[in-house]
Amino acid sequence: MSKSQSKAEEIKIRAEPIELSQLLKFAGIFESGGQAKFAINNGEVKVDGAVETAARKKIHDGAKVECAGRVLLVRVG
Repeated sequence: MSKSQSKAEEIKIRAEPIELSQLLKFAGIFESGGQAKFAINNGEVKVDGAVETAARKKIHDGAKVECAGRVLLVRVG
């Protein structure tokens, strides 16, 4: 297991897809969707290793999202 995988925390969502900004708010990284969108627009968020600047990007099961020093592994459950 690589270092980045060992630090990942699973975040369970009820249904997919979920918008990136909603996921970051749901995970408690940001208090509001506006804060999440600001960080995304500023290139502070990576999805599957690539910088993502679309707040409405659809995130699916198995995606790895990195932001604010946290790594989230998205799971439907």
